[in-house]
Amino acid sequence: MKKIVVLGAGYAGILTAKKLEKKFRKMKIDNEVSISIIDRHPFHTMLTELHEVAAGRVEEDSIRISLKKAFAGRNVEIITDTISQISIEEKKLTGSLGEYEYDYLVLAAGSKPTYFGVEGADEYSYKLWSYEDAVLLKEQIHHVFRKAACEPDEAEKRRLLTFYVVGAGFTGVEMAGELAEYVPFLCEEYEIDPSLVSMHNVDVLKRSVPILPEKLSGKVEKRLEKMGVKVMMETGVTAIGEDFIELNQDGRKNRYPAGTVIWTAGIESADITGEAAKTLESVGRGRIQVDSFLRAKDHEEVYVVGDNMMFVPQGEEAPVPQMVENCEQSAHTAAHNLICAITGTGAMEEYKPSFHGVMVSVGGRYGVARVGLPNHMFNLCSFFAMLSKHFINVIYFIQVLGWNKVWSYVCHEFFTIRNRRSFLGGHFSNRTPSFLLMPLRVWLGAVWVFEGVMKIVEGWMGKPMLSGFFGGANQFFNNILAPYGITGIGGAAPSADAVSSATGAAADAVASATGAAADAVASATGAATDVVSSGVAVFSYHILGLIDATLVSSKGLSHSTLADYAFKLDFAPMNWFVNNVILPNGGLQLFMQRGIVIAEILIGLALMAGLFNFLSSAASLVLQFMFVCTTGLYLNTFWMIFAGIAVLIGGGRTLGLDYYFMPWLKKKWRKLPFIRKWYLYND
Repeated sequence: MKKIVVLGAGYAGILTAKKLEKKFRKMKIDNEVSISIIDRHPFHTMLTELHEVAAGRVEEDSIRISLKKAFAGRNVEIITDTISQISIEEKKLTGSLGEYEYDYLVLAAGSKPTYFGVEGADEYSYKLWSYEDAVLLKEQIHHVFRKAACEPDEAEKRRLLTFYVVGAGFTGVEMAGELAEYVPFLCEEYEIDPSLVSMHNVDVLKRSVPILPEKLSGKVEKRLEKMGVKVMMETGVTAIGEDFIELNQDGRKNRYPAGTVIWTAGIESADITGEAAKTLESVGRGRIQVDSFLRAKDHEEVYVVGDNMMFVPQGEEAPVPQMVENCEQSAHTAAHNLICAITGTGAMEEYKPSFHGVMVSVGGRYGVARVGLPNHMFNLCSFFAMLSKHFINVIYFIQVLGWNKVWSYVCHEFFTIRNRRSFLGGHFSNRTPSFLLMPLRVWLGAVWVFEGVMKIVEGWMGKPMLSGFFGGANQFFNNILAPYGITGIGGAAPSADAVSSATGAAADAVASATGAAADAVASATGAATDVVSSGVAVFSYHILGLIDATLVSSKGLSHSTLADYAFKLDFAPMNWFVNNVILPNGGLQLFMQRGIVIAEILIGLALMAGLFNFLSSAASLVLQFMFVCTTGLYLNTFWMIFAGIAVLIGGGRTLGLDYYFMPWLKKKWRKLPFIRKWYLYND
């Protein structure tokens, strides 16, 4: 059995392991190959989102993805260990808990901060390159604010509240922006004058995020300045102490008091990659030189992906950047070539990365992006840049943890976001106590039960009635629209027989579907010609050749109430199905009638009891949509649609059986192997 070991569960490592396992399983040789992934953590960390945790925008668990969850139902062994030695010649890894042999090694150990020899940088600065770093920095930020709140000396208070972010690349800019957005809320919480807080973003570079066009770099710097961050470019850091930072400004070294220094100035390969570099050919900062198939030079059994690889694509001058998209694309190529090497089938593919741009956020509300195709890039700012950032994150989450992580991410970023720190503001995160929805839920359920019972009284369970039900409703609309030259509602033009039958049934059919039976019967006592003469068409739009959206009133507009207005979506495929499949068959009509009656009663009972609330609310909406597309709805019953939406999520958890039943069901659901494998659950 061939042994593949993936060292590192970062962006490149986790995707490589998943792609390998999926392909081997499809080839039905997964029992001939073993795949192990080794990492010092039992989780994958979203390194690009660390700043959000550090500055308190999202919860700590939002940037962790459990490896056990990610590989559930997959033939991948998860090993939590810290590897300290690599013997390339012996094909063996040595960790604190044991030794691990391999036939093929995928080196994806990631990176660590590099300090460029700056005195005190490692000892006194806070980093932002791991889950632990983000949590520690978050605690430090709160610590200095708590301490400053009780500090009587203003000079010391100002020092405590002085922040320096060293590095104006992606991580530095995002951390500075996130901190600047967080500070006003901390000042309010700890009752501190905002003027006492100072924030600086320092870098020796000429401009921030130099991979971006100069115009976008300028926008980033302008935004930071607007948020209260002093951007200090072409400024080097020469030393960092417990309470100071020393800067090289125009050739002079100046020392300034500092409460917190955050180091984001650069990265180099992780220690274990540096260990491998003693045997493998490497270049600066421990990056391993690879061939076009992503194999280490002179060691074809070692594949290198992500930040650890040094590769210059054909026709390019610079090596591939150390960013997430390179991790994703190199994982695909390495997995493909590994499969070719092991199975002896297929042709290996050269690594030809095609990057689609870069994005950087400056707080939760603003960002810039350079995106598109390699030869057709365009700039985005503000709303659209943030939208693209979240979209790219969702695409990655789908690959790693499917629906589970996508839903979790949407909740963290939009539905439970703190202090409106989202590019959508707080519009989707306002919380209403769910017990306030209980009366609405019960009343909606009671109306559905009433509707079902009334249909039983009208004889829906005993004889086919849909021909008159649908035909009368269609004629109601056609009679009103005919004077305007509009015909064919419901898939057929008006006929004499239909007009005569509409005398008593026209409005009755619409009303039966909407709960306004009594009003409709009263309005239908006149002749059909009266309906035509008094009815008014408010609008009728023809959309894409398939849909007619129509709003009419059975009375003149000056005398109409909501009970007189009826709305219908005329959907051509549904009309065909009703007219050619259901209505010609009396048995099928009766089956549909009984199904509608039973559904209405069951939906109503479930809503009243607060049981399966989501499913019953969704079914309520489906029925309403069906009625809109077949008979139409009076506007005075549209409240049932909005009520169904309002109680759709969480409406049954208060004073309802879902409070007891759903936790039990959720626990049982998550234990099903198929559900865990396809991530079809929420945490």
